[in-house]
Order: sequence, then structure tokens, then C-alpha cells
Amino acid sequence: MTFSRRRFRGAALAILATSVTALTAMAEPQHGIAMFGEPALPADFTHVPYANPDAPKGGRIVQGEVGSFDSLNPHILKGNAPWMLRFVAYESLMGRSLDEPFTLYGRLAESVETAEDRSWVEYTLHPAAKFSDGTPVTVEDVIWSYETLGTVGHPRYRGSWSKVEKIEAVGERTVRITFNTDDREMALIMGMRPILKKAQWEGKDFADSSLEELPISSAPYVVADYQPGRYVSLKRNPDYWGYDVVPFMKGQANLDEIRMEFYGDSNVMFEAFKAGELTTAREFNAEKWQSQYDFPAVQSGDVVKAEIPHERPSGIQGFVMNTRREPFDDWRVREAMIQAFNFEFINQLLNASGQPRITSYFSNSVLGMEHGPAEGRVAELLEPYRDSLLPGTIEGYSLPVSDGSERNRKGTAAALDLLEQAGWTVADDGKLKNEAGEPFVFEILLSNSAPGAAETQQVTDLYVAALERLGVEARVTQIDSAQFTERTNVFDFDVTWYWRTVSLSPGNEQKLYWGSLAADQEGSRNWMGVKSEAIDALTTALVDSTSSEDFVSTVKALDRVLTAGRYVVPIWYNPVSYLAYSKNLHYPETLPAYGDWNGFQPDVWWYEE
Repeated sequence: MTFSRRRFRGAALAILATSVTALTAMAEPQHGIAMFGEPALPADFTHVPYANPDAPKGGRIVQGEVGSFDSLNPHILKGNAPWMLRFVAYESLMGRSLDEPFTLYGRLAESVETAEDRSWVEYTLHPAAKFSDGTPVTVEDVIWSYETLGTVGHPRYRGSWSKVEKIEAVGERTVRITFNTDDREMALIMGMRPILKKAQWEGKDFADSSLEELPISSAPYVVADYQPGRYVSLKRNPDYWGYDVVPFMKGQANLDEIRMEFYGDSNVMFEAFKAGELTTAREFNAEKWQSQYDFPAVQSGDVVKAEIPHERPSGIQGFVMNTRREPFDDWRVREAMIQAFNFEFINQLLNASGQPRITSYFSNSVLGMEHGPAEGRVAELLEPYRDSLLPGTIEGYSLPVSDGSERNRKGTAAALDLLEQAGWTVADDGKLKNEAGEPFVFEILLSNSAPGAAETQQVTDLYVAALERLGVEARVTQIDSAQFTERTNVFDFDVTWYWRTVSLSPGNEQKLYWGSLAADQEGSRNWMGVKSEAIDALTTALVDSTSSEDFVSTVKALDRVLTAGRYVVPIWYNPVSYLAYSKNLHYPETLPAYGDWNGFQPDVWWYEE
């Protein structure tokens, strides 16, 4: 698709351009709040710049999902709920702009006020805010939602709740949250919690809710129909309270229906899209995008292809190793696993070498580490932990580069040398064994219904073949999405496929991804099981930063510790998103800096024949 697009303002660089003083004194209620400096949009803004305020209402979008579901409550650990419900079927006090590193504007809350040191925050509800059943959203609902999610909700909510000293009503429409720790980001994080209707859950076990309980929320969309494991239909509420009164929502929630169809695997889902059963598809494989999206509907123009650029960090994707288990508790074994992965050969075979490699957790951004020795403020931040840091963290660490041949002799030799240092040698039968004569055997756990499952299997097969040349036996186990979720929730795996996205404004979520407390918490995102004093300190320091410069240095230091920890065998990332969709679906020409991200499709899309 050819489209005009404004020049990106450089959201990543905007972090550096913000005021050196990160704390903005808020002596009175404001329309928005930024992590650093001031919100980009003024108090009288009419819509976010990546939304079309004149977009027509109507039509629908039909999206495919691989897997199944047995719950409609995305806020608890039990069950498997459609992921999109969390973002389109619920509403929070504030909405996040996709055009700024981390800035919130009012949704349910008409204003936000915080102390200069951000030791407390107040949100004042919009007087028109109401639930889909017509009842008003009250401060009591807000307080109950926060308390419930923080105590019996999904673990992702509990870490933040532990930092709350008290939550209280300080006016008919105003709630104040006081924090018990210094954490500047909390004033923003608490504004992003979903607000639930207290009366709906009286006398019921919120943590055990299932399909029988249709959610009541204040969002523009409500669950209108569903069939367990097959589809969920969300309909636009014509009486949604915020259409004309919330600037943030102007030009959003344009489609009359958002429908999610569920399929057993990605191949079946792709065929359904080609047949017209789905109206949009998101592709993750560059080679497939080039070679298989030439079916008749594309040729006739009924299906449009678009490449959506973004300025996000690469995040991390690849094979994560569970350090709770031997032998992956040894960094030399993990480095050997990385050396054995022949990226150049696999990238050529599957992507015609067209995809750049993930070189660190925040690569492709101003937050990414430099690969030489640590210098300046980054070195200062790492120095106190020098004795506990793995080789390369301070001195400099880079991923190995092969000659592109299948044999990868240099990488294989390096891997065997590291494994020998860790006590593993090749026996007479060609198998790698330890001193007790036990063979090096482990399981690679895969979901057969995850997005890009076919590509993941291809990568895995090539990796397994490379490991065989080391005398390592990697046994691949494929299971469905429900079983995969169940096993990864309790960290029941040796190695598995892993994908963590990160933003231009990393904060408290970093503790959930790789903090020590999360390592033993079921359902957490710290799949690798890392426990590091340096990581814990740096994830605390980044939310306590008092200047943008210090913030960037702290993230760079964290990136070094994570990358040199050798927890993940990384693959590639894509600096653009591939979207194919019906010609009747449209999105604004002005794209957000975050590109195709939660809040873009279907939020600002519309239907027009």
C-alpha cells in the first residue's frame, strides 16, 4: 500500500529532549501526565494525532486467533481468556498515547493531580462516566477494582499494589492513592488499571470467574455473543458515554463489531483469511509475506497489504533457557547454546537474510546498549555489582557471527570448548555427557497454536540439527495453547519459545519480566528464572531516575546485564509490521511512533466501502 506519512517526531529521541528535571510540579488537576516533562498535547486537544476525528462509524473487523478460550475474565490467572478483551472490553482512568514514550490522557478520569515528588496521585472521575448497563462509575467502583485486582487478580497487578499505602475517596468523584515507596512511575501505572463494576461481583468469587459471567464495563465495546473455543463477538455500545466528551476517544472505537474467530493452527487461520472469512491478518514471517500474499483477493485489490513502520525497541524473541534447572544454571552452557545457533544460515534460509538480528533487549532504539566497554554513567551504575556480573557485561558483549555455512565450524568449536569447561565432553558414542555419564538431553517446549507456529517449528528444527552436531539431544514437544500456558505459568520447561516486547519507557514491568521476586511467582513473566542483585537495583533505579539522561543510562546498563546474562538465544526482529486487510478497512495516514501496537488496530480503524 502506498500512503503519505508524517515524519516521525522521533519518540525515542524525545526522551533525551525532555526537561532535565523529570518531576513536573502539579499544583492543580491536569488533563494528562507524562513520565518525563510535560504531555505533548495541550489541555484543549481535540483528538490524538494518529486518530481520524471524522472517521465514520459502522462495519466490522473479523480477526483470527490461534487456540481457544475458557474464560471471559482476562484479569485473573485461572483460565485462558481472549487476549484482546483486556484492551477493548475494559476502560481505565487514563489512556496511553501511542505517539509519546509514556504519557497518559484522561478517559474515565477528567483530570489527574499528583504531588511534586509523586508520593500520591488523585484521579477525578468524569461526571458523565457510566457502565454499559447505564449505572454511573463511582469512586467506590474504582477503589474496589484496585483492591480486588491487587489482591486476587492476575500477578501482573500485585507488584504495583504492594506499593500502595492506602486508597481513599477524597471527594464525590475523586480518589487518592498514596504510595509507600519512592516510585515516580506509579502515578501513571495506577491510571491504567481496568475499572470494574463492584455490584456485578458481590457474592461471587472474582478469581474463579469463567464463561458464565459476561463482563460489565464502561468501555465502548461489550461482549454480545460467544461460543466457547470458537468465537467472541464484541459490539459497539451506541450509548457509550465517552464518544463526544472524551478528547482521547475522538476518532476511536469506530467499528460496530470486533469479532474474534478461533482456529486450531495458524495454517488453517491463513486459509480462512484467503477465503474471506477473516478481514484482517497480521503476518510475522518476512518470506511468507513476500511469497504467499499474492492470492486472488490481493491481485484484485480486495485485500490490501500494508507495512507499518515503528520506533519501538526490538524486545527479545527466541529460545529462553530455564535457569532454575540444570544445566542451564551455568552461563557457559547458555553461551554454548547461543554459539550453536547459526543465525546467519537460518536467516538466509528462512528470510533471504532480510531480517536484522536482535542484538540486545533494547536494540533498535536509543535505549540499547553499546557493544564495547561500558563508559561514563553506565559504567558507574554497573561498578557496584562487578563481582557478580557475568563476563562481557562491563567489558563488552556481542553475539557470535558465523560464516553463513551450515556447518558453522567456528561456532560449534566455541560451543564445545565452553561445554567442556562446564563439565560436558563428547563420549565414544558421539553423545555429550557429564562426569557421571549422563547424556545432555533436554526438552524444547512449543505451542502448536501460537502466532507464527510454523515458522517457529522451522527455526527449531534447524537449531535441533545444529545441537545434534554437538552431541546434544533436544527433544521437541508441541502442545496446545492451554497446555502451554499451564506449563509456562509454573515454569515447567527446560527451553521454550519466548517473546517479550518492551517500550520506549520501560518501568515497573521490568521487575515482572526479570526481577528476583517474580522468579518464583507462578504466572510471572520471568520465565528464565533470573535472580540478579544488579537487575533488581537497576529496575528500581530506572523508575527513580530524576533526569532523562540518567534514565537512558540506567536502561543501557540494564540491557547489558540482561544480554550478557545469556538467558535467551535471540533471533530477529522486524522494524515494520505486516498487515493485510479488506479494502473496506482503513486507518489514518498519520501513524503513531509505536506503529502497530495495542491501541492501533482495531482502535483507530474504520470501515468504509
